[in-house]
Amino acid sequence: MSDQCIKANISGRVQGVFFRESTRQQAIQLGLTGHATNLSNGCVEVLACGTEENINQLIQWLHSGQEYARVSEVTVQAVDIDIPSGFYTR
Repeated sequence: MSDQCIKANISGRVQGVFFRESTRQQAIQLGLTGHATNLSNGCVEVLACGTEENINQLIQWLHSGQEYARVSEVTVQAVDIDIPSGFYTR
């Protein structure tokens, strides 16, 4: 099973509520690599690489996030990049 990568853009109340750190923890539990980044428009961008099954689990989680987040929309696209090591926030 080969790894793939996606980029997700999450909008709503996702900054200032530990969304990036919660995403990082979730991704690590799923064995994914990538990053979660705050964007200047108030959204969070998530790059995640791993197996299709684990990426789909993360995407499902992103639709609700952790308890303080209020996700209004998640857009996802496949990306073709070099697979990063680790998962971090920036």
